[in-house]
Amino acid sequence: MNVTGQRGLITGKLYIAGHRGLVGSALVRRLEPELPDIITRNHAQLDLTDARAVMGFFARERPRTVLLAAAKVGGILANRDFPGDFIRENLAIELNVLEAARCYGVERLLFMGSSCVYPRDCPQPIREEYLLTGPLESTNRAYAVAKICGIEMCAAYNRQYGTDFLAVMPTNLYGIGDNYEPNTSHVLPGLIQRFHQAKCDGAMTVEAWGTGRPRRELLLSDDLADACAFLLGLPNEIFKALAHRGLPLVNIGTGEDLSIAQLTELVKEVVGYTGEVIWDTSKPDGTPRKLLDVSLLTALGWTAKTSLALGIAGTYEDFLTRHRGSPR
Repeated sequence: MNVTGQRGLITGKLYIAGHRGLVGSALVRRLEPELPDIITRNHAQLDLTDARAVMGFFARERPRTVLLAAAKVGGILANRDFPGDFIRENLAIELNVLEAARCYGVERLLFMGSSCVYPRDCPQPIREEYLLTGPLESTNRAYAVAKICGIEMCAAYNRQYGTDFLAVMPTNLYGIGDNYEPNTSHVLPGLIQRFHQAKCDGAMTVEAWGTGRPRRELLLSDDLADACAFLLGLPNEIFKALAHRGLPLVNIGTGEDLSIAQLTELVKEVVGYTGEVIWDTSKPDGTPRKLLDVSLLTALGWTAKTSLALGIAGTYEDFLTRHRGSPR
């Protein structure tokens, strides 16, 4: 959907917080052709954990729309080893940006959540109203709690101050510019990096974590960006209705999932690795299943466009571009 065009809903400055990350860079790619007045700042230019700096930035720039994609993120290992960092930095970012947006009259804000905010063992597929109905997955609880606080802050500000802050809950993401660092990457980029390295080294086996049984839904970051553009392009009365529901959140996903074992075989095929996968069952599996119910977004008129196989192929092409000199 065109976010300007006949609706003309986004006028003035649009601030994308976290524009260098997986989500933020996809948002820039999607919105820049239509919205020339996009504001970005890297961490050296603006530390979002610094409340005074954030207030000063909003006072100077006065954005009318904000996409809050900045966050400290990581996989199971990083969340297990650095929970204090994850909760502290994410809470600070959310508090500072949402408060500055309120103070300086931001008209629409999308807060980027995560599907890990939902209970570990809640019914599948996961509906928005399942938030806070059960215990969280222990391996990323600190990060999830921080994101839940951001959702509740959006809801509280909407009730008390009449803001229009909407939280979007993407499923597991992958795509251009993903993180391939072994100790902090998520499952799909981690598999790409491992299979590619094994292919380069001529290794006969590759180790994968857990049992392979958990199921995951995966969404290309560029499809997420398109969904955000769609939401920003909604008529005012519909956007307000979403923001002022009991829970101002919308799931974004594909509505389909597969097992980690199936995903592993798919990545192995795309990369062209011909060796054997060895499962290390001493490593944690994480949440057994995370499939989002996307019926709300589907009813509004948006569905994901990119198949998983095609998305992984494009992601691997990007990986090869960033790691030149690798075998094909």
